[in-house]
Amino acid sequence: MEWTLLDTWIVTAGVLCATSCALLGSFLVLRRMSMMGDAISHAVLPGLAIAFLIANSRASLAMFIGAAIVGVLTTLLTQWIHTLGKVDESASMGVVFTTMFAIGLVLIVRAADSVDLDPGCVLYGAIELTPLDTVLLFGLEVPRAVVMLSGALLLNLLFVALFYKELRITTFDPALATTVGIHANRMNAVLMTLVAVTTVASFESVGSILVIAMLIVPAATAHLLTDRYLTLLILSVLLAGASAGLGHVAAITVPTWFGFPDTTTAGMMAVVVGLMFGLAMLAAPRHGIVSKIVHRLALSLRIAREDVLGRLYRAEEAGVGSPQSGAQAASPASVGLPPMIRRLALWRLQRSGRIVLAADVLRLTEAGRHDARQLVRAHRLWESYLAKHFELPTDHLHESAERAEHFISDAMNEAMADDLQNVHLDPHGKVIPGREESEGTRS
Repeated sequence: MEWTLLDTWIVTAGVLCATSCALLGSFLVLRRMSMMGDAISHAVLPGLAIAFLIANSRASLAMFIGAAIVGVLTTLLTQWIHTLGKVDESASMGVVFTTMFAIGLVLIVRAADSVDLDPGCVLYGAIELTPLDTVLLFGLEVPRAVVMLSGALLLNLLFVALFYKELRITTFDPALATTVGIHANRMNAVLMTLVAVTTVASFESVGSILVIAMLIVPAATAHLLTDRYLTLLILSVLLAGASAGLGHVAAITVPTWFGFPDTTTAGMMAVVVGLMFGLAMLAAPRHGIVSKIVHRLALSLRIAREDVLGRLYRAEEAGVGSPQSGAQAASPASVGLPPMIRRLALWRLQRSGRIVLAADVLRLTEAGRHDARQLVRAHRLWESYLAKHFELPTDHLHESAERAEHFISDAMNEAMADDLQNVHLDPHGKVIPGREESEGTRS
């Protein structure tokens, strides 16, 4: 791969486009308005076409004005249809943007003979050609798209920096924003206007369709990685910039592995950011599929370990207070768990010193007995609490307590005990382990 100045300008345009889109897209994702970004990116086409017809040129100012007007109009029409027409918000977005997009396509096709306009460029972009259209800036020939995208990014950064507090409160609690004097609808209108302007500035770089990926996917990816507002903004911008650079590198290298010369950079940018989202969806620390599976497995194993302790404790109770005689009935196969879960649970309990296995007989250690008492105490207090306050039949109590016992904290135990006035027997007549007996740490 031979890197040239043209590649540098292409990557620069891509990074500027992706970061400016991602910065605003973060707010669309947080406001659950991802579809609105799609709607505006399609709906600004009529404004673009009308501006072409009036100005008879691709003058940037005319494009921005046309896009801004139609962008705000799209937002207002969507809200009007949703509010007055009693139509679902997503459905109202679909009605507005498909209609506006169709009108825009008709106008673009009608204007194509008299105006220098390529519908394919508007839809799919031509980022590889951006270095060929230059303007003189401080004595240096700079691609016009880089100048436009730099202006869009600067405008978006200023907006976010100046109205950070207002954007934050209107994003998470529009009603509260209104009560403290911040007009949520006006902030929303300005945000949508900037989305429209950024979309138009990105048309010739990544096109109307692919700009949607840069508006939504980096922010959605960052949302999987963090729940912090500012961190999400920064991450979405960094991911968008990285996807632009990696997208161009992939566009000129990956096809050669399969015997092809290259492919479209704009498309590969969207592919790369989509791959980033897929990776985050799999491996994100809290919201990733793998982490959720690991968390569920860890929870299942903890519950299985506690079930084993509870069974052994009740086996000791059945031995009329003799741990040895009661434990004789507790073999590994008798704990009633699936084989794999049983083996893992027993291994963990033995490793932590909660149980011992001798001659195929399980016995609680002193540490295991402390944890088991706490579990059984929680179970029987919960049954007593339900019986007192909800007057449930006795045969309806055990199943609920079997699930709740694993999630009741020590503080909840003592609160229930105080509420029950230190009752000593559960509704089944079983002894509730005392407060002083159940001190210890769960496994």
